[in-house]
Amino acid sequence: MDLLLVLLGFICMIVGVFGSFLPVLPGLSSCWVGLLLLYLTKAVENNYWVLGITFVLMVIITILDYVIPSQGTKKFGGSSYGIWGTNIGLIVGILSPLPFGVIIGPFVGAFFGELLYDSKNHKRALKAATGSVLGFLASSFINFLFSIIYLGIFLHVLWEYRNILF
Repeated sequence: MDLLLVLLGFICMIVGVFGSFLPVLPGLSSCWVGLLLLYLTKAVENNYWVLGITFVLMVIITILDYVIPSQGTKKFGGSSYGIWGTNIGLIVGILSPLPFGVIIGPFVGAFFGELLYDSKNHKRALKAATGSVLGFLASSFINFLFSIIYLGIFLHVLWEYRNILF
């Protein structure tokens, strides 16, 4: 049973690493489930501190995934219309079947939101939309970084208990 949990945990880790930059797959939450599965084995001692801290970080980063693109819009001079457009575009992009909908959605949303605010200033709208894309890229990078850290924790614990597990 332990080997099955380790295998499922490792699969969750791989899905999580790929999911950190492919929005179709779950990212950091999948990595956390992988850690949980590893700690559920009988061979590995439960470490509630590691599980608790990684869970809290996962929740914070998941929330930031939705906040950072709109903050990128704001940082690049976007109005509240652009921020709302980014958030609506992000939701539409996630739900759409487009391959890069999660990037295109916030960009288009911020652009049209800014055009609603000031229809004559296309340059400002484009700048705010670019901020939303940069915010999404920053968010993806943070997600990828923490997914790699979680994978490192998984592999470290697995290596530490390799004699008992295998």
